[in-house]
Amino acid sequence: MIVSSAFAGKTYAVLGLARSGLATVETLVASGARVVAWDSREEARSQVAGKAELGDPMEIDLAGFDGIVVSPGVPLNRHPIAMRAKLAGVPIIGDIELFALARPTLPPHKVVGITGTNGKSTTTALIHHIIEQAGYPTVMGGNIGLPILSQPPLEPNLKGAGVYVLELSSYQIDLTHSLDCDVAVLLNITPDHLDRYDGFEGYVASKMRLFLMQSFSNIAVVGEDDREADEVVYKLHHDHGRWENVQQFNRLTITPEQQERWPSLQGPHNAQNAAAAIMVGQALGIDEATIANALASYASLPHRMQAVGTRNGVLYVNDSKATNAASTAPALAAWPAINGKPRIHWILGGVAKSENLDECAPHFGNVAHAYTIGEAGHMFADLLRPHMAVDDSEMLSAAVRRAARAAQPGDVVLLSPACASFDQFRDFEARGDAFAAAVAALE
Repeated sequence: MIVSSAFAGKTYAVLGLARSGLATVETLVASGARVVAWDSREEARSQVAGKAELGDPMEIDLAGFDGIVVSPGVPLNRHPIAMRAKLAGVPIIGDIELFALARPTLPPHKVVGITGTNGKSTTTALIHHIIEQAGYPTVMGGNIGLPILSQPPLEPNLKGAGVYVLELSSYQIDLTHSLDCDVAVLLNITPDHLDRYDGFEGYVASKMRLFLMQSFSNIAVVGEDDREADEVVYKLHHDHGRWENVQQFNRLTITPEQQERWPSLQGPHNAQNAAAAIMVGQALGIDEATIANALASYASLPHRMQAVGTRNGVLYVNDSKATNAASTAPALAAWPAINGKPRIHWILGGVAKSENLDECAPHFGNVAHAYTIGEAGHMFADLLRPHMAVDDSEMLSAAVRRAARAAQPGDVVLLSPACASFDQFRDFEARGDAFAAAVAALE
């Protein structure tokens, strides 16, 4: 775990005791801070008993506190803690900000931060893999893997300083004020999480803050085949005077011949992810041969275009992490029709983030049959029937069985829901695991 003298003698409240909250308590207590922790769940509070004081930040006196550390899941635009903290003059921060504050006390290192609406997890894992293959000490955290504070500080080795690779959601960026990334990456921006922001412009502004926290001498890497990302670059140039060290990548620089050598990076979305990762590798001084070998040896993340099995010549792919239409669209593009014959049996549905599938529409011709599930199932079934055969399956297990009966050798059964999972599953991981189990149960 990361322990830092930066927190010694200070007082923090921690609201929310899931994984990152528990890691925060451990780090702060070990660093000599006074910690008052709270969670509405009794079992969560019991995990910090004897380590931290218990107290609800909505009820205790916050005078003299150095910060309130909240989970990224706390909606600051609606939660009363935001106003209470403002009246008390106490900053609301997240665990990423604590990591940023601890950085001056850590061994020499670099930080790569990756954000964007879609592709963050794959790109983060891919960049981490490239750095690992190059022989540098590295860990990944943030919105992926273990909380960054729970991981050991990186010590330099013979290759050089270690590299922390952080996947950063807009919520995490909102709770961060001093994270100066050596390399900051923006993949793309499409409408998402708009219930947390003042319209789409507020969401874009949240992503842009990752670059506004950077020193101008550090490197910004931004997708150029995305209109909103292009606008971020324009604003960095013209509104903030940042003309140096802003680099743009384009998925079109990735040739089909290159991508064929990367088995776990198929489809146009992965061309974008790879283009970003290549540019980051170059920014870190990693040679081209190492980058190329790492792209070829990279293995897919669970729940993101993950092949979970082949049955009777049919490939089953778990893309449960695709929780909006923009994230699902590239998956539909990854298996184009052959000789006019569509190959995809598409399972979708859950808690819809919009009432349309417009981003997916250009790839409807690749879908042989759709199987809708969950809360949005009936709505999406009605929307898709003019374009393809549809089975309103309601339950995921039923959708898998029906797709298996209909699919022919060479086809793909694809779970890419374009929806959140919370109607039927705890999270997208549980949904993906249920899909894999249903595939394993097929005769």
